[in-house]
Amino acid sequence: MELVTPAEAGIVLDVEEDGATYLENARKKADAGLRLSGLPTLADDSGLEVPRLGGKPGVQSARFAGPDHKGDSPALVRALLERLGPAARESPPATFRCTAVLALPDGRTFAGEGILSGTIAPEPRGTGGFGFDPIFRLADGRMLAELSTEEKNLLSHRARALNALEVHGAFDAALSSSRRA
Repeated sequence: MELVTPAEAGIVLDVEEDGATYLENARKKADAGLRLSGLPTLADDSGLEVPRLGGKPGVQSARFAGPDHKGDSPALVRALLERLGPAARESPPATFRCTAVLALPDGRTFAGEGILSGTIAPEPRGTGGFGFDPIFRLADGRMLAELSTEEKNLLSHRARALNALEVHGAFDAALSSSRRA
């Protein structure tokens, strides 16, 4: 199986992520990719959940710093630390959550969820990753932004969501679906 990006498949995929859940957003993106390409399509949606903030930023993670700063990592970190205020010094617990969806041309869809638990650090550290990675502290004390790409790809919430898809047989189903087409 070869993975290709929407651009490599010759399509422009611009899906509004207006769902109330990660599953809704991932399903919208997977369905759109399948409709435009005719190929099995893998999509995900993810976010950071901080119980101290009632689960926010959640599905609004990329837009947490406001519409003018969508995906702007430094702005997202600042916005989260400002919202936490003095509580940021207490290293509040947080969870990265990802839902991945694989939509197949035969109408079947598979979903998998992955979570990565940690805490929020009061100061950013590290140069890797994006978004909230510089302030997401793992149990071993490192920030997510301090991991190599290989390490992050093994333990991240996205990796865990993809592993869940594998456990549910999604990739085997995609292979058998592609062979029949």
